[in-house]
Amino acid sequence: MKTLRVWLARLAGLFSGDRRDSDLREEIEANLQMHIDENLRAGMGLEEARRNAIWKLGGVEPTREAYRDARTVPILEHVAQDVRFALRQCRKNPGFTATAVFILAVGMCASVAIFAFVDAALLKPLPYRQPGRLVAVFESIPLFHYANLSYLDYLDWKKMNKSFSSLEVYHHTGMMISTPEGAKAARGSRVSAGFFRALGVAPALGRDFRTGEDLPAGPRTLLLSYAAWQQKFGARADVLGQTVTINSLPHTIIGVLPKEFHFAPAEPAEFWLPIEATGECAERRSCHNLYGLARLKDGVTIETALADIQVIARQLEKQYPGSNRDQGASLKKLAEEISGGIRPILLALMGGAALLLIIATVNVASLLLVRSESRRREMSVRSALGASSGRLASQFAIEGTVLVAAGGGWGVLASSWAMQLLTKLIPEGVLSGMPYLRNLGFNVRVAGFAAAVGIAAVLVFALTPAIHFSLSKMREGIAEGARGSSGRGWGRLGSKLVVLELAAAMVLLVGAGLLAQSLDRLLHVQIGIETGHLLTMEIAAPRSYDTDEKALALEQRIVQAIRDLPAVKTVGVGSDLPVSHWGNTTWVRVLGRPWHGEHLEMPERDVSAAYFQALGARLQRGRFFEESEDASKPHVAIINQAFAKEYFPGEDPLGKQLSYLTEKPVPIEIVGILEDVKEGALDTDNKSVLYLPFNQNPGNYFNAVVRTSQAEAPLIPLLTAAIRGIDPNIVTSEGQTMTDRVEHSYSAYMHRSAAFLVGGFAGLALLLGVVGLYGVVAYSVSQRTREIGVRMALGADPGAVYRLVLRDALWLTSAGVLIGAACSVGGAMLIRGLLFGIKSWDIPTFIAVAILLSCASLAASFLPARRAASVNPVDALRAE
Repeated sequence: MKTLRVWLARLAGLFSGDRRDSDLREEIEANLQMHIDENLRAGMGLEEARRNAIWKLGGVEPTREAYRDARTVPILEHVAQDVRFALRQCRKNPGFTATAVFILAVGMCASVAIFAFVDAALLKPLPYRQPGRLVAVFESIPLFHYANLSYLDYLDWKKMNKSFSSLEVYHHTGMMISTPEGAKAARGSRVSAGFFRALGVAPALGRDFRTGEDLPAGPRTLLLSYAAWQQKFGARADVLGQTVTINSLPHTIIGVLPKEFHFAPAEPAEFWLPIEATGECAERRSCHNLYGLARLKDGVTIETALADIQVIARQLEKQYPGSNRDQGASLKKLAEEISGGIRPILLALMGGAALLLIIATVNVASLLLVRSESRRREMSVRSALGASSGRLASQFAIEGTVLVAAGGGWGVLASSWAMQLLTKLIPEGVLSGMPYLRNLGFNVRVAGFAAAVGIAAVLVFALTPAIHFSLSKMREGIAEGARGSSGRGWGRLGSKLVVLELAAAMVLLVGAGLLAQSLDRLLHVQIGIETGHLLTMEIAAPRSYDTDEKALALEQRIVQAIRDLPAVKTVGVGSDLPVSHWGNTTWVRVLGRPWHGEHLEMPERDVSAAYFQALGARLQRGRFFEESEDASKPHVAIINQAFAKEYFPGEDPLGKQLSYLTEKPVPIEIVGILEDVKEGALDTDNKSVLYLPFNQNPGNYFNAVVRTSQAEAPLIPLLTAAIRGIDPNIVTSEGQTMTDRVEHSYSAYMHRSAAFLVGGFAGLALLLGVVGLYGVVAYSVSQRTREIGVRMALGADPGAVYRLVLRDALWLTSAGVLIGAACSVGGAMLIRGLLFGIKSWDIPTFIAVAILLSCASLAASFLPARRAASVNPVDALRAE
């Protein structure tokens, strides 16, 4: 207990330094005066009496130190002293302090903000029970390695597998919700009854789907997302049991999902409904519209499960050769399915932010070394007077900690703003498919990362000058300080740091150059249409239009209503819009060729006669569809160039006939060959596409494409009003210009984000690297003033001085560029998955970056070289 009181008193002494020192001075003075008085009475003179009294006390300063050690914790006292000293140094050098804090803040802001995205997408545990046991289940076909399941195949896989404790299915779909103002678009997903139990998710309110509620005879029920419950139903507890009309059918609300729940592959979804196990698609194995979700049994690996379902796929292929030919099975971890698409870009950005942070840290370390050179004599004297290397190192550590606390603090605050800004820059359509970013921000992992970065920076800032000022150098420093020279130790270490900075900048610049060229080529890729003055809109009609006759009549009325609007030139409709996906495939065969049950599979698009003219697509050969070609006329088709090259090499496809895989073939004559239209993502290769007349296969869900004679965006409200004027229960959505559709597509956003962010990192890295080089060269010139003065006094001309200074800068730049080029090869290989239309080892990019970095470095070195060349020899020698 007594020991505890002593330590508490010592700790309290840390916070009463001024009063304690005042009391100490008074006490020492009193004791000293008492000894002086005794010595005077003994007959000593005043000076001798004072010297004797001080000797008896053991010295004033040692007495004070002993007193402080007895009344405080020495280590904490030293820390407090070092902190006060570091703060004084910062106030004394505001320019240095502001520069160091700003550089650290930039590096910390970039790294913490990007890490927050990495954490949310890749590190944060999924909100499910044992998420590591969950896998995404797919069929596999030659066209797609990860393809949809058919409903009947799903039932067989569920029954026959030995690896899953549960196997469920889901699919995202558009919906219509009935309101007093008419039908409105809704976002939803359909799932099998055990879907949420497989995830291990229980509703926050109400109950889950029961077994059998996904069967045709089951009740129509639905679950609300937490956001829909809040926004559409006012978070009312009595929402359970209410009826909502979805797709013209009443559904009863049975529960509300938890606030933290998300399932990105089926998002965005406001309403969760049981799958529809009825209809023509559910009865055909060749109709694939579902995705699988499975939970592995305990002890079963994903490799074992894959082998299991591949055996099942082969059995079904033998049992149903007509529908399951060439259909295998694929699995992937659910975490990979949820965030696999964004993983490469996040890792690339994290690498760029890490390099920028390294450059920032090295830059500040260089600044600290420069400042420490001005303190060489101080450190040498302190070492000679007995200060240990540990005591000096602690001073450097405290000074580094103060800088990191200030720069890191501002950086962390700025990173919060950067997170919000980067999130707002994500297009709404892309962000809605990334629900894991909803609560992006600080958490334990992000805070731990920021703390780890700060600790690493403190270690660098403490060890760099401590190692630089070795004990032997301290002794040399006394002599050097007497001569007014700092020596060349810093120049050697500072040069190595600058080479590291330039190499890192080279890596970032090469990455930015490759990504920028990739983005440019992506945005200028030929998509086969004219995007200017082109509007698109999705149109969904209620079930009352689901017959062919009603759907066709509705399409004609909508087209006429749009055509009557001002500034509209051409109107067409299609089942799917360009730059969307390569899905919605069909199976056909070529009539007249030997056939043994095999099929050709490609995307099918049902389009109106004016569709291609509205898009501005170009016909290579043949003709477009005619308005009169309806179901009563012979079936016709248009194929694209990729189709002709893949399935008719060396032949003329015009006049050839295709057929669906039916027992009695129905000929479909090829009447035209279209130049390739990019139906899928911008960064994918063109595939074979089959275009069929909308009039021969109408539907109540389609897309309108409208060619205008003036700015198209202002026509969107008029377009919506015209369509809704026909029937208020028709839902319109996704009205946008084709230019926006292309530029805001998922692939364009990903490439743009990578190029802009890595480009920003590279620009900052170039700036910091050049500034670092400037600092090394400028300091070297300042330390060689005497040498340069002597050279010029002996007849050296300014040109020789320029060459002397620039030669050193050229060596540093060359070393940085060469090392950076070697590292850039590896870095470029890591981001090759983000590149489009350009090789990762693009030589012109490497050369251009090397030239840019070299020119910038030499330009930065020119200023100190010019200052050196203008040195007055007399002034230089006099100063020395």
